[in-house]
Amino acid sequence: MLDVSPPPFLVYESLLKAALAEDLGLAGDLTSEVTVPATARARTEVRFRHDGRVAGLPMAVETFRLVSPEIAVEVRLPDGSDAKAGDVVAVVEGPARAVLTGERVALNILQRLSGIATVTRGAAEAAARHGARVACTRKTTPGLRAIEKYAVRVGGGINHRFGLDDGILVKDNHIAAAGGLDAVLDRLKSGRVGHMVKVQVEVDSLDQLAVLMKRPVDAVLLDNMGPEVLRQAVAMVGGRMITEASGGIRPEMVADYAASGVDMLSLGWLTHSAPSLDIGLDFSFA
Repeated sequence: MLDVSPPPFLVYESLLKAALAEDLGLAGDLTSEVTVPATARARTEVRFRHDGRVAGLPMAVETFRLVSPEIAVEVRLPDGSDAKAGDVVAVVEGPARAVLTGERVALNILQRLSGIATVTRGAAEAAARHGARVACTRKTTPGLRAIEKYAVRVGGGINHRFGLDDGILVKDNHIAAAGGLDAVLDRLKSGRVGHMVKVQVEVDSLDQLAVLMKRPVDAVLLDNMGPEVLRQAVAMVGGRMITEASGGIRPEMVADYAASGVDMLSLGWLTHSAPSLDIGLDFSFA
């Protein structure tokens, strides 16, 4: 099991409350209130329908607790575990109405994050065989960035920037707006960047990389280069800065790209296209 600490509850509390409020609307869970007796109790099992890596249980647990503090959740396979189809990852018990009310939001989050973690696991393992690592990007679902990036870590990947304020990444549009790569590099030397802030510059050709190498920064983003060009770029850098490959890389392409010798590969695919995992709540009244 991969041991990764989830974000603090305060980081995603508002997200869970917003999701529940969206589902409850103005009148609440009409179906459960009309059809289920107020005194009914329930025992349910959260079951994986397909093999995958578990991610998002802390968020699912807190979802149920927000609906009712009387709901108790027993976690059997915590985040970072690899579950098989049919495995029960958690048992949820409590007032039947409350369990039904929280079911959809809790499962949506668990399915989404487990899907990301599962895809990331495969990509990270493929990259590791060549000494590389896999990172996510800022191409996340609005409002879900903290927990989607957490799911990437659970899958064995690493996180790129969380936002615009925790690192400098000069991309092609910055270069165009500034008047060229040399102009960007001149401005980077102005001293406005704190000593704790890392600087990465994107290049999309070996010619641009040659210019960058005259004034190396912390890392270079080698964008939209095929594996063979990447090998040449890595050789040019010669270990003087971190090399990262990016641009349309899908999980099945990771091994070929990692074999080029780059330090890491960033895949927006992990968070914008990973399919949700099929997970169900098998319900039985106590």
